[in-house]
Amino acid sequence: MCARRFLLVIFWLTLLFVAGAFAIYQFGQQVLIKTATPQGHYQPPAATSGPDYSKNENWISRPDNPDDPSEWLPQGVAEAQDRPAAIFYIHPTTYLERDKWNAPLSGNAQSDFRDRLFVQSQASALTSAGRVWAPRYRQAAFGAFLLRNEDAQKALNLAFADVSAAFDEFLKHLPPDQPIILAGHSQGALHLSRLLRKGSAQLKGRLVAAYVVGWPLSTVADLPPLGLAACTTPDQTGCVLSWQSFRSPANPDLIMDAWQGTVGPTGIKRERKDMLCVNPLTGTKDGSAAPQSNPGTLVPSADLTTATLEAGQIGAHCDNGLLILDGNIPTLGPYVLPGNNFHVYDYALFWGAIRNDAERRLRAWHP
Repeated sequence: MCARRFLLVIFWLTLLFVAGAFAIYQFGQQVLIKTATPQGHYQPPAATSGPDYSKNENWISRPDNPDDPSEWLPQGVAEAQDRPAAIFYIHPTTYLERDKWNAPLSGNAQSDFRDRLFVQSQASALTSAGRVWAPRYRQAAFGAFLLRNEDAQKALNLAFADVSAAFDEFLKHLPPDQPIILAGHSQGALHLSRLLRKGSAQLKGRLVAAYVVGWPLSTVADLPPLGLAACTTPDQTGCVLSWQSFRSPANPDLIMDAWQGTVGPTGIKRERKDMLCVNPLTGTKDGSAAPQSNPGTLVPSADLTTATLEAGQIGAHCDNGLLILDGNIPTLGPYVLPGNNFHVYDYALFWGAIRNDAERRLRAWHP
């Protein structure tokens, strides 16, 4: 798939999210909820309708798929030869329809197209460390994230059940001592946080790092149940990285209003002061780095036909749980979410740094 399509879809998705966010600011949250909530109540699918992850068709990427979007690389980046890790990646929300609470596994052309492009633009950052496994799954529709009700929770549970089944299949194909890297974004990161709780025993001694990006995590309410620590040094293994990208002045109210005060797995309430920020430029919790240290931001060409890495443009520092961008931000797309929220670009901003981070932690990993 060409880089042009990847860049155009980022533009299109951002436009949709911006329209929804502005509706909140101008007309109130209830307007957005009304216009985005799936119609009717959640209807459970037939018990036998779930994906069979032993079949290639239910994976966007896996090592034996001939048409693998995760193998895309920007101009000037060479393919790595030694890639010993196995990478499990979960894509973000791409289903924006209101006709059902969960996306079909495939068959929706627009959603299928976006799934591939997120794998291409995000999971590709990790491919110098290993090959990617990225499942198709019956993701919860966008509107499920605007509500706290039984329908929304059931939709999220169904999506997680698919992800969990895919993860079990993923593990079946790996040697027992192969290192593992986990990654996700937004809805994918939410499912990844649950997967880390479920699979902690299976991952013991094998986890290089988990990139839980674009979904807030509490160091007090979320990390202890995972049995994992935040990454505090650049070569630490078996740890968690998480960040939310904003430019100053940052207004994270849209995120904080929905997250702060919710209850973690052990009953502890999430608080803003405990939100995890690991700077991908330093690989450390609450880190700070100048623009010169950024090895590459994924940036489109002027005609949107290619994507290249621009080094030394964007620095970042953690501030009260947010990752605040510094320096001159290249043109990534014409829209950023209200509050100077660069959520859509969480991976693109630091594509080169994420690649280096995975390689460094893999070198430090040992059984």
